[in-house]
Amino acid sequence: MIYRRIYAAATATAVVLSMVLGSAAFAAEAIRIGEMNSYTRLPAFTLPYRNGWQLALDEINKAGGVMDRQIEVISKDDGGNPGDAITVANDLVAKEGVVLMFGTLLSNVGLAVSDFAKQKKVPFIAAEPLSDTISWSNGNAYTFRLRPGTYVQAAMLAEEAAKLPAKRWATVAPNYEYGKSAVAAFKTLLSKKRPDVEWVGEQWPALFKIDAGATTQALAQSKPDAIFNVTFGTDLAKFVREGKLRGLFDGRSVASILAGEPEWIDALKDEAPEGWIVTGYPWYDIETPAHARFKDAYTKRFNDYPRLGSVVGYASMYTVAEAIGKAGSTDTDAILKAMAGLGVDTPLGRITYRTADLQSTMGTFVGHLTVKDGMPRMINWRYGDGKDYLPSEAEAAKMRP
Repeated sequence: MIYRRIYAAATATAVVLSMVLGSAAFAAEAIRIGEMNSYTRLPAFTLPYRNGWQLALDEINKAGGVMDRQIEVISKDDGGNPGDAITVANDLVAKEGVVLMFGTLLSNVGLAVSDFAKQKKVPFIAAEPLSDTISWSNGNAYTFRLRPGTYVQAAMLAEEAAKLPAKRWATVAPNYEYGKSAVAAFKTLLSKKRPDVEWVGEQWPALFKIDAGATTQALAQSKPDAIFNVTFGTDLAKFVREGKLRGLFDGRSVASILAGEPEWIDALKDEAPEGWIVTGYPWYDIETPAHARFKDAYTKRFNDYPRLGSVVGYASMYTVAEAIGKAGSTDTDAILKAMAGLGVDTPLGRITYRTADLQSTMGTFVGHLTVKDGMPRMINWRYGDGKDYLPSEAEAAKMRP
């Protein structure tokens, strides 16, 4: 596999071979790949993500590229807006002549680009959108999703939340596709495990426009025993600060999707909440050889620690290389065939893009938040493999058009 070959290239024999093949690889026409993300709107996640795919791109090209050709990435900003993203996608395909696209973060943007990929018959690796609509009810043969979606992350949180004595639950989530998808999945999965649970309140603030005072007051009035939180970015910081100020979290459990990801929680530093059950990325404690190699290379290159976006970007680029390498061609049909069932080695372990729904089996980490040395940290965490939480392939196939 390409990922394994990169590190094997560190031996003297592989280095010599790379030098011999290098001139031919650079002489051949580069394979053009399109990439887009919300760089100006959500830099906390997307800039580490870009670092990740750039690191992987350099590794791949230094090892000879794919099919003895270098990979060239044409990267653009989608503005975090579905309309702008379609314009960008059209430019990448019609003007830049890319053979494949990857990227996007917000679910509504990813869904728009997925539909574009279907209409234009261009392979699209949806790196980060979390709504499961992209893999299931709106799934298509041209779209492959890398990150574990709301169902997998909600399932891991529900598994932990079911152990709590809490019966009365309230929810707060941004009022768009991702938020709605996450709440629906968590309510279904927790109610299945705990039929005695009551849902006593919902708050749907506009994305990145939360009125944290009004939201926390409304949640408190519903008198929940526990809260399921889906806010992220600046909304999360405002919600945490206002909730602490008003005592919303006193004596209440909180299960929070994404709140353990350093790009969203680190900005709070010692203001981070204690005891929340979260999904996230404890980069500081993961000791597997694959992650250690990635973390060391990333830190050396960027003089910074990796975020989850860094892992996603890195894995996205290796997915691109593995798919084209397996296809042995840049032809769309060959790439589509190669992507179904494709295995890719990542810093979090090997993943597979399932044949039934084109969803990868990448998992996530679940644990509890605390503060150590003035910074948020996940403790008592575990990694859940996506394949253990996804619906079966037979069930997933029935959910697709």
